[in-house]
Amino acid sequence: MKPYKIPESVLVVIHTADLQVLLIERADKPGYWQSVTGSLDAPDEPLLATATRELCEETGIVADGERIVLRDWRLANVYEIYPVWRHRYAPGVTQNTEHVFSVEVPRDIAITLSPREHLNHVWLPHLDAADKCFSASNAEAILQLPHQLR
Repeated sequence: MKPYKIPESVLVVIHTADLQVLLIERADKPGYWQSVTGSLDAPDEPLLATATRELCEETGIVADGERIVLRDWRLANVYEIYPVWRHRYAPGVTQNTEHVFSVEVPRDIAITLSPREHLNHVWLPHLDAADKCFSASNAEAILQLPHQLR
């Protein structure tokens, strides 16, 4: 049996200098668009390590800490796990804590999706990207992007 997911995750908003935001479409829920997300692999996995791993796994983007630098917003959202995904967590777990990161990348960066996780990707102006997200916390993070970058 697969181990239960840890109810602590990262959200990584990928954007360009002019606030174009990359969204990816979930393979398990076509039509559901989001930023990079992923749970910790172990309770003691550092958040930056989780964000770095998930960014690479889901988009092929490598945060090298020099040209591509993840920015920890030091912001955590607690939300109800969608019922459709609760079976992945231990019985009785209904909430997840999501830590927000962002990363600025060049617009022409190569995107390599993991086909088992995502179907498509799209670059959109940040307001349009926020409207397209199915997750309220993801949309809110995208809307906060201009303020976070000041």
